[in-house]
Amino acid sequence: MRKRLTWVFWVVFIAIVLITILLAILIFWLLKTQDFTKASSIISLIASVVAILIGPLTLLFTILKWPDTTTSKSPPAEMPPATPPPAGQPGEQPVNDKVIWTVPYHRNPFFTGREDLLKKLHDHFTQAKTTALTQPPAITGLGGIGKTQTAIEYAYRHKDEYKYVLWVNAAARETLIHDFIEIARLLGLPEKDEQDQNKAVAAVKQWFTGHNRWLLIMDNADDFSLTSEFLPAGDNGHILLTTREQAWGSVAYNLEVEKMDETEGILFLLRRAKILKSPDAPLSEVSHADQDTAAAIVREVDGLPLALDQAGAYIEETRGTLEAYLKTYKRRQKELLQERGKDRQYHPDPVAATWSLNFKQVERLNKTAADLLRFLAFLAPDAIPEEMIVAGASKLGRRLKALAIDETLLDQSMKTLNRFSLVQRDTGKRQLFIHRLVQAILRASMTEKTRREWVERTVRAINLAFPDVQDINLWPQCERQLPHALACAELINEYTLTFTEAALLLIKTGYYLKDHAQYEQAEPLYLRALDICEHVLGSNHPNTAQSLNNLAALYRDQGKYEQAEPLYQHALDIDEQALGPNHPDVATDLNNLAELYRDQGKYEQAELLQQRALAIREQVLGPNHPNTAQSLNNLAALYRDQGKYEQAEPLYQRAIAIFEKTLGPDHPNTKTGRGNYAGLLEDMQREGKQQQG
Repeated sequence: MRKRLTWVFWVVFIAIVLITILLAILIFWLLKTQDFTKASSIISLIASVVAILIGPLTLLFTILKWPDTTTSKSPPAEMPPATPPPAGQPGEQPVNDKVIWTVPYHRNPFFTGREDLLKKLHDHFTQAKTTALTQPPAITGLGGIGKTQTAIEYAYRHKDEYKYVLWVNAAARETLIHDFIEIARLLGLPEKDEQDQNKAVAAVKQWFTGHNRWLLIMDNADDFSLTSEFLPAGDNGHILLTTREQAWGSVAYNLEVEKMDETEGILFLLRRAKILKSPDAPLSEVSHADQDTAAAIVREVDGLPLALDQAGAYIEETRGTLEAYLKTYKRRQKELLQERGKDRQYHPDPVAATWSLNFKQVERLNKTAADLLRFLAFLAPDAIPEEMIVAGASKLGRRLKALAIDETLLDQSMKTLNRFSLVQRDTGKRQLFIHRLVQAILRASMTEKTRREWVERTVRAINLAFPDVQDINLWPQCERQLPHALACAELINEYTLTFTEAALLLIKTGYYLKDHAQYEQAEPLYLRALDICEHVLGSNHPNTAQSLNNLAALYRDQGKYEQAEPLYQHALDIDEQALGPNHPDVATDLNNLAELYRDQGKYEQAELLQQRALAIREQVLGPNHPNTAQSLNNLAALYRDQGKYEQAEPLYQRAIAIFEKTLGPDHPNTKTGRGNYAGLLEDMQREGKQQQG
């Protein structure tokens, strides 16, 4: 019936249109011939016909409800809301009336931790609108740290709070334009099919300003200027960025994703490897041995989620064990960091590929920054003092050498590295931080020749930067640089470095450790330094004698007198032969051996050596030199130990006078001399009372 009425409607409508056109032509012709009477009659006839037919046409229109919107091919200006797709169907159009959803990823069933970060995001979006809160949050961090995963988890957790959850890949202009046009089509905007794609982008940005309850996630927004072009104005909805760029200024504020702590990392690895069968399963379901091995893997990859995901996928696909993976990783780290499991939906590239592209981009943008990155690759990963970089810069090649003159140039390199979050900076403490896997992949990406070149540069630079360990006022600075000096010690062993600066750095580091009673750490450094000196300079060189003295002093401090004595004697023999019997270094050797004998109670042997050392110093250095005062002090201590107070007293008095004159009243040596003399006076007073009693 409806089809028949529709057919009648259109026949009548078309007939009226045709008759009206013909009559209009006739009227025009009559007016042209000035036959106004006939024209007036025809106009009256048309009015009568229209009046007769208008009623039936109105009735038919009402019955048919024309036009029929259910047959329209153009979508409405705003699509009906829909629900996000269930897990397993990312990106599909939803069918329920809740949320328009374009997130292209499944919800990660292995997602672990990040609760503080997710709470900060939600708190930010739900707080009252203020000027500060109009800045969208930017989830920042190193590639593979879990920025995208956090954004996905946030979208799924809070989907019920939005009518629109829209995802855009901001990695390049092409992907941004493509995804904005897809949004225009989804929303049914008239500009969706515009040939000029910029009009579609502008229409989408305008749509955001006129609607609310939307969440726009801009993933991989690493290009600040590009992303800024596409950011919607206003604050009707929520914008969330994921980016490696750390400097967003007033455009966005950073929420940095940290590496996983050990507990989070263990849970994630065990879930990803399917050792824990469900996300809610407690750690108690896994043996303590497996928990310990999982913890060791977390430490090896320094809590990087992508590396843990790769490890879990490898274990799952090979049906291996945690222990087997750990052994394999230690042997084939480079290969495993280049492998990716079958399930690549969340992050298709392995760790190595993820960062290798960034390294190339840094090289292209700023070659000095690339050199800085190579240098950092061989240091300890945490708390790298900027002062150390500047102090050693002259040994780091042509580009970084300029830092030694103008330390502000470091800012230019950091600006480039911040774009990719490859290095973190604590501006308050003036320290840099680099992930240990970034270091590992950087080293692996170098040729053998380049790697060795940077190892040698690093050792020379740290040796130059390391402070004078004999100045206790510089010990805080030594403490800051110690982890990096120890990292260099490992490089010296690994690459069998045999140049002088390597030995000197080992000696400085060992000296500092010895003075802080860290004897076990100091001994291998001294032994390696001695080996280098003997190899490079020969077994009879004065520097070799100095290494022997250092090792002997280490043994003496531990009470290992039998091991120390032959080393002291050997050092004395070398210096006497190489430098002559009256050289100040010979006096030092005599003093060292004498102090060892004094510790053993061999006072006669010690006295002869101290007297000879004092004579050399008085003759060569002069009677008022601090070293001469040191010999006086040591000889006085020897007499005091034997109860020869009358012989000790004038020596102490003379030593104190020299220290005060040459070093000042507040110098540690002066204070030590005064303390020794005060002790002597106490001994003399106690001895006198005993004699009187």
